[in-house]
Amino acid sequence: MPGFELIGDREREQVNDVLDTGILFRYEFPNERKGIYKVKEFESAFSKFVGTRFAHAVTSGTSALKVALVSLGVKPGDEVITQGFTFVATFEAIIECGAIPVPVEIDDTLNMDPRDLEDKLSPRTKVIVPVHMLGGPARMLEIKEIAEKRGLRVLEDTAQALGGSVNGKITGGIGDCGTYSFDFYKTITTGEGGMIVTNDPQIYKTASEYSDHGHDHNPDVGRALEGRSFLGFNYRMNELQGAVGLAQLGRLPDILKIQDRNHSIIAEAMNQVTGVQMRAIPENARDSHTHVCFFFPEGAHAIEFHKKVSSKGITAISFKNNLWHFLGNWEHLIGMKTAWPGEFPFGKPYYNEKIQYSSDTLPATAKWLERLIVIPVSLRTTLEDAGRIAGELRQAAFETLR
Repeated sequence: MPGFELIGDREREQVNDVLDTGILFRYEFPNERKGIYKVKEFESAFSKFVGTRFAHAVTSGTSALKVALVSLGVKPGDEVITQGFTFVATFEAIIECGAIPVPVEIDDTLNMDPRDLEDKLSPRTKVIVPVHMLGGPARMLEIKEIAEKRGLRVLEDTAQALGGSVNGKITGGIGDCGTYSFDFYKTITTGEGGMIVTNDPQIYKTASEYSDHGHDHNPDVGRALEGRSFLGFNYRMNELQGAVGLAQLGRLPDILKIQDRNHSIIAEAMNQVTGVQMRAIPENARDSHTHVCFFFPEGAHAIEFHKKVSSKGITAISFKNNLWHFLGNWEHLIGMKTAWPGEFPFGKPYYNEKIQYSSDTLPATAKWLERLIVIPVSLRTTLEDAGRIAGELRQAAFETLR
């Protein structure tokens, strides 16, 4: 990963199709655009890949989350449960809806712990948002079972796991709806961009209208002459993004093959080190293999290993101190600081000022992360380089644990 490592002629050809028409807007101009609808084509191809009835493209993975939450009926006063190890956008989207994010612990999958999920449910819970972190699927079967018992909806944040699966179903297409990110660092990229997928026609209809100022997209009348069911906002993907996304989606099978190969070489090497624990993948699930993730027995081991491999020029990530992916390091959330004046959405009338976050909110998650090392899988890494990197990682681990 990510897709930008393979930008080339395919993307140029698709973009040139758009530039030749001069129409960069995804809607209108049927005569001028000569049948070129790249966003629509991207949506169709994406839904086919995931295996859902509908896909709707938007401006980013963050806006995909916001639009999906709105389409699921999340409103001020609701609680949305998600994990505290995720990119901060998951929490931002919930707060943008006026709802309260309720954080749960992760387990050895690096994703939502279903046991802690059950403990955090309340009468205010509206939606559960498992996040498939670092390419690996969450325990979706257990999470869906919990949701179905309570009559709750499940929104999969699949920003980091395009191409993973559970029981043969592509991640993102398992819950009531799923979202994806196509920013510069994702498996496929449009620079910025996102997608919402679902099998529910009402969720799709609401998402389509809300992300386009409330236009109801009635094909029998001209644009701006349709009816409107509600006020919306502008989260439209443009044709240039759609063109790049379409080309990148065509590369996805090759991207996944490269990731599988490089991941397996590195993971096999780390599996040979006694004391190293690989991240868990649920039964009958497939990792999309964007990262190799493993735990040391103690946090001190992870720190020492990180120093060793970094000195060799190998990229390794320690998420315990990461400022963007762990709730314990989000001082703006802990301080409940939003761009709005006052306490919205954290204060009265809904919560009587009882909501609190702190650096110690998720102690189990902190313990997992302090032992965790993550090695990104590059698409540009050759077979020879992968073998060399694997050997250096294995040796550094042996030295760390001897």
